[in-house]
Amino acid sequence: MLKNLLVHIPSERPLRPVIDGAVSLAMIWTAQLDAISVGYETTSAGVTSIGNMELTTIIEDQRKKALERSDAALAVFDAEARNAGIAYNCRSISALPDEAADIVSGAARLYDLTIVLQPDSNDRTFDNSIPQEVLFQSGGPVLFIPHVHKGPVAPQHIGIAWDGSRLAARALRDALPFLKRAQTILVIAVNESRLAPSDLSCAAVVKRLEQRGLKASVLRLTADDAEVDQTILSAAADECLDLMIMGGYGHSRLQERFLGGVTRGMLQSMTLPTLMSH
Repeated sequence: MLKNLLVHIPSERPLRPVIDGAVSLAMIWTAQLDAISVGYETTSAGVTSIGNMELTTIIEDQRKKALERSDAALAVFDAEARNAGIAYNCRSISALPDEAADIVSGAARLYDLTIVLQPDSNDRTFDNSIPQEVLFQSGGPVLFIPHVHKGPVAPQHIGIAWDGSRLAARALRDALPFLKRAQTILVIAVNESRLAPSDLSCAAVVKRLEQRGLKASVLRLTADDAEVDQTILSAAADECLDLMIMGGYGHSRLQERFLGGVTRGMLQSMTLPTLMSH
C-alpha cells in the first residue's frame, strides 16, 4: 500500500507529465502527495571586485529569483492537486545545484515512492540531475514519467525486466503494490540463459508471484548487449504495457555518476512510466 508519495516538480522543464502522473496516483491510492521544487541559485565564487555588502545583496537577489521560479512551478501543481481533492503539501526551496540533489534525495528517503520526470539529455538544465540522484541516494523506489507522457498514470499492464540480479529483485518487491492492482503481468528476460541461474529464472518469478495470488506470463528474448534497452522498449510497445519495473544500475567515481548501459538507455529513450530501484 502506498500512502506517502513525493513528487519533484521541475522549475526549468515541462511540468504537466509529472504533475498529471503524480496526482492520478495519489487519487488511486488515496495517498498523501507532497511536492518539492527547487529554484537554482548561481554560485558567486570568484566575485572579488565588489564589497561584502554588495555581494550579500546579489546573493539575496539570486535567492529571491530562485524561489520565484520554484513557487511558480508549485503553483501549477497546487491548482491541480486542489482540484483533484487530494491531501498534499508543497515545499519550495532555493539551492545551488549540488545542494539541490542532496536535499531532494534526502527528503525522498521517508516516502513510499518518489515520482520524477525523465531526464532529457538534450535539455541543459540542473533539473535533469535530480531524478537519477534520487534513484541512487533515496534508498527507495523511483517512478520515472516520460517527458512525452500525457494524462494520468494508472498502470494495468505491467512488465518486469528481469535478470535475476539484486536490483531487479529489489524493484520487484518495491513494485508489489502496483502488481497487486494489475490486470496483466509480463516477466521479460533478455538473454536469460546468460544472465540468470535456473533458480532465479522467469519461471521462478512467476511461481513466487502465484504464491501471492498474482498471475504472470513470460517473454524470453535475445539481443546484443548494446540493444537490450531497445529490445525491452519494443516488447513494451508490442505488448501494450503501461508500466515497466526494473533495477537501476550505476555507481559514482570522483563525484561523477556512471549509469549502467541498460539504465542509461532506458532513461534516454523511455516511452512508458518506469519504476526503478537501486
